[in-house]
Amino acid sequence: MKKKITIVGLGAADLDQMPLGVYRLLKKSNTVWLRTMDHPVVSVLQQEGVQFKSFDTVYERHDRFEDVYEEIVELLLEASKDEPVLYAVPGHPMAAEKTVQLLLERKRSGEVDVVIAGGQSFLDALFASIEIDPADGFQLLDGTALNRDDIHIFGHVIIAQVYDSFVASDVKLTLMEKYPDDHEVTVITAAGSEQEVLKKMPLYELDRNMEVNNLTSVYVPPVQKEEDTYREFSVLREIIARLRAPDGGCPWDLKQTHSSLKKYLIEEAYELFEAIDDKDDDAMIGELGDVLLQVLLHAQIGEDEGMFTIEDIIESTSSKMIRRHPHVFGDKRAETADDVKANWQEIKAAEKGYKRARLLDGIPKGLPALLEAYDIQKEAAKVGFDWSEASGAIEKVKEEWTEFLVETETGDAAHLREEFGDVLFSFINVARFYDIHPEEALAGINIKFRRRFSYIEDRVIESGRPFTDFTLDELDSFWDEAKKEERDR
Repeated sequence: MKKKITIVGLGAADLDQMPLGVYRLLKKSNTVWLRTMDHPVVSVLQQEGVQFKSFDTVYERHDRFEDVYEEIVELLLEASKDEPVLYAVPGHPMAAEKTVQLLLERKRSGEVDVVIAGGQSFLDALFASIEIDPADGFQLLDGTALNRDDIHIFGHVIIAQVYDSFVASDVKLTLMEKYPDDHEVTVITAAGSEQEVLKKMPLYELDRNMEVNNLTSVYVPPVQKEEDTYREFSVLREIIARLRAPDGGCPWDLKQTHSSLKKYLIEEAYELFEAIDDKDDDAMIGELGDVLLQVLLHAQIGEDEGMFTIEDIIESTSSKMIRRHPHVFGDKRAETADDVKANWQEIKAAEKGYKRARLLDGIPKGLPALLEAYDIQKEAAKVGFDWSEASGAIEKVKEEWTEFLVETETGDAAHLREEFGDVLFSFINVARFYDIHPEEALAGINIKFRRRFSYIEDRVIESGRPFTDFTLDELDSFWDEAKKEERDR
């Protein structure tokens, strides 16, 4: 005999709300399996002689709701081996009931016959209680598995399964990533029953001094203030589109092209580098925003020209990240960062359409010379064109420096510039052997020089005399003072 499980909903609250067909099924069943006894109609039905077995003890055995639901399903399947099972859940079986969804998965695999026999959804009573029209659009989300990115702040949001204060706390923290802390929410318990409780409060108080149970939901109204929407990516995209709108847009933004914006992207990137070096989080927020602005401007130009959209960019990047990280999203192994790099290069070389006529063709020619030299050397080293150890690279520096000194005596500007370039190139090679990125190293020295020279300038200003009144030895003594002050910190 094939296993069979019939599922009914106990409704939102009182017995008066229960459909007659569900009531008859409960009354004629020898035993009704309950997800939880915590429902107003249970005690009434017990008085009428209905026998229940509940899974409340399962909740006590697990820390995660996922594990609770899985065990309940296994216990129901086991019970259905001997006889058909009647399983009752709060509300309607098809509204925010994870165990029902898991049972339906087993039905699709042919393991059990599952019949949904009806019930009244808590949503019917809830809409009446909070006085909103579902035709306006709404989201129903599970409080035990609430994901920030699933929440749409421009519509009505109903969060079910807010069982206890722990779930309420998690819900609050997740919502506060999308809404203002003082955004008003409504907590509804036992909607539509005589025990109904509605309590409005600011979001930050959601888990404070409130009683929640199996019949508790949270209603979050749409965001109304424009400034409260600025955290949404879609809003920023709309702003950029408005700036580029032919009718009423910004004249400066309208005249920009991919080529004209190149210099701004470089400038914004370097301003971000400065914020990172300064360890200034607030500045990083602003500078990262400026970089993102450049990306969105390019995307909007692409969309205006009918070539590509921001979705194309996101899809391309998402696909590439998943494809090139099989050790995360697939079954390939990578124990170290070097393993990851090796996998990356292997996958990159094998990708359809990825063709490179020459080894160095993959290095952008528009890079700053220091970065280009570093990347060129790395590529050459991959095929063995490299010193076997750092000592060889160091000897090359000495050789190039000697040649440069010789050229200083000749007065040939072109040769002198070439030999100096050789010195820089060989120094970059040494840096690579010691895992020093030359750009970062030089940037750090620039910061140090700025700091120490500012100290010298402060001393000169304090003296009331111009720089020209000081000898190099005097200025150098200020430099030594700056160094000492740094060491003493």
